[in-house]
Amino acid sequence: MIVVMLDIDGVLIDGRPEDGAAWHTDLEADLGVSVQALQDTFFGPFWQDIVIGKTEMMPRLEAALAMIDAPVSASALRDYWYESDSRIVPEVADWARAIRAEGVQVFLCSNQEVGRAYYLLNRLALGEFVSGIVYSGAIGAAKPDPVFFRRAAQGFPAATPLLIDDVSENVEGARQAGWRAIHYRDPSDLPAADDPIWGPIPR
Repeated sequence: MIVVMLDIDGVLIDGRPEDGAAWHTDLEADLGVSVQALQDTFFGPFWQDIVIGKTEMMPRLEAALAMIDAPVSASALRDYWYESDSRIVPEVADWARAIRAEGVQVFLCSNQEVGRAYYLLNRLALGEFVSGIVYSGAIGAAKPDPVFFRRAAQGFPAATPLLIDDVSENVEGARQAGWRAIHYRDPSDLPAADDPIWGPIPR
């Protein structure tokens, strides 16, 4: 049995709802926060620990914004970020709905911190066409770390996971862990019903 593990950013979600641009494209114009300053004080030093659940995001974000004297609260920036990084790719969503209708389980499989994982699944309603989410903040490791794939697979002992991901290192890591994997570049890479990747699992 194959269970689909669908990456989020770069596959199912692709930038801003209005144009697909990166969420931070107009961050400085809209909120007065420099992208480079945020990288230097928040993403650079803390993101790897945040995304694996080792440290909480909001206290780190609050401290970073205070350090650069930003004219906006951490909660306002977080909301701007989540809402500006939420364009659902319709072809991918339709594909997920179609294969679920054929009885294939589909899970989101992503490097995410806990707050955005909740937002995507519930507020953005991705939970309407997937069975759940497997993410780094809950697992304690991030793709392409072998620990991520090992722990993720423990939830599907009777299945072979099929990762669909836009990052080649994640695809290679999944394959090394014994998963099937597809390197996604655009919706034409999504496997059709007769694709050999759905075939018998080698023993």
